[in-house]
Amino acid sequence: MFVKSLLLVYTKDLPLSPSRVIGTEQSSRVTSGEPAGSEKRTMGRTPAGDRRQSKSRKSERVGTTATIQSLDQDILCMIFAFVDFFDLVRCSAVCKFWNIIVSKSKLLQVFYSKQQRNSIDFSNNSTCSERSLKRYLEEQAMKHNRLCLQEGLIDINQWKGHKIGVDQCRMKMGLVLTGVGDKIMRLWSLESYKCVEEYSVPDIIPVVDFDFDESKIVGLVGTHICIWRRNGKRSIFPASEGTFAKGLCMRYYDPEAVVGCEDGTARVFDMYSRKCSRIIRMHAGPVTCLSVSDDQLVLSGSSLGSITVSGILSDQRVATLRSTDLTGIRSLSHHASSHLVFAGSTAGYTSCWDLRTMRSVWERRVSPNVVYSLHHLRNDSSTLVVGGIDGVLRILDQNTGEVLSSCIMEGNMVSSSQNTHGGPERRKGRRVSEDIRIDSIPKSARPPITCLAVGMKKVVTTHNSRYIRLWKFNN
Repeated sequence: MFVKSLLLVYTKDLPLSPSRVIGTEQSSRVTSGEPAGSEKRTMGRTPAGDRRQSKSRKSERVGTTATIQSLDQDILCMIFAFVDFFDLVRCSAVCKFWNIIVSKSKLLQVFYSKQQRNSIDFSNNSTCSERSLKRYLEEQAMKHNRLCLQEGLIDINQWKGHKIGVDQCRMKMGLVLTGVGDKIMRLWSLESYKCVEEYSVPDIIPVVDFDFDESKIVGLVGTHICIWRRNGKRSIFPASEGTFAKGLCMRYYDPEAVVGCEDGTARVFDMYSRKCSRIIRMHAGPVTCLSVSDDQLVLSGSSLGSITVSGILSDQRVATLRSTDLTGIRSLSHHASSHLVFAGSTAGYTSCWDLRTMRSVWERRVSPNVVYSLHHLRNDSSTLVVGGIDGVLRILDQNTGEVLSSCIMEGNMVSSSQNTHGGPERRKGRRVSEDIRIDSIPKSARPPITCLAVGMKKVVTTHNSRYIRLWKFNN
């Protein structure tokens, strides 16, 4: 808000360039109320000529409006000099133009130097110092994210996204992809809560699992893998290559997609040649969840209670991870930088292993029922968000498993605004004590969380209902 107020002050009396708007002489006439172009009037005007002049005057008035884009680099630097460190980082992420200005002005470097109590001119430091700044910015962002998740005020926006229940969601780049339940997958903007793209499933085949990136949607549809290009074109694997035993889950890491099957195998497909490159025997029972790591590892959870680690380039098992909780593994998440693997079980346990040692780090029962989903920010090594059948959104410490906070939704609606799909409704969230009796909380405040996706200071959840819910954690 402080940045927005400064922008309003600087754009109020902004001198406009003649190259961007109408001439100064005409601009002054518009301001004083004298019609622009009056010197061209003649006694022989026609009604058509009046209309053309009227349209011309309207377009000229529109041209005099100052916008944020009208601000030059010097003025923006003056504004950015007033904001604090974290807001400056946020400003640098608004657009490429602002990012360039913030980078060239060295304001972030000055802040960093002050934080380090270093009086040396940071702009003369080596690239090593630039890397240090980048690490520092990332650390500060993650600390701020943890603080907001653990202690911040909670605003909840929810909207009707599908005609029938939706129980899967994926979030990237300010967009959320939802589906499973009906024959439609929808891509939503988290800024406007509007559907920006829609993808239909071929024939009457149900969607089982999906994920997306900036160019495509990859879905497990019945016994096939289907790819939708973001430009609307769709391709489906040919029956001879893409058919497999009943698929229960899917993950992909370009150029390969991995499908976990009911027969205990994981089938690896090349998404561009559309051929099955290998079949890996993972478990004696069904593969219930998958995770694919950056270093070519496939991790799979089983209904029999174990996690198998295999190489994606071979059909050999690397290790088998087990916990004292012998119930089925329902959800998996892998942290690439810390080499930790997190799993949620059907009995409400959340467990953690270190892939470097293949040993258990911690295990904790966080819920009385199934943990359907768990997730974390890619670069966040401190918090893990967990959700399940009891409907409580829990924030855990990644390193210890301690429950840092438990959140539910307040019953009363704050406000409502309508889009084509009927939302969003604005509500408040509240934190509850971990020792509270879950049964004493109305189910309307804690519908089962079937899936969740974590972003910076926000979490998206689905509940096997028509609603999609966005939790915003504010400092």
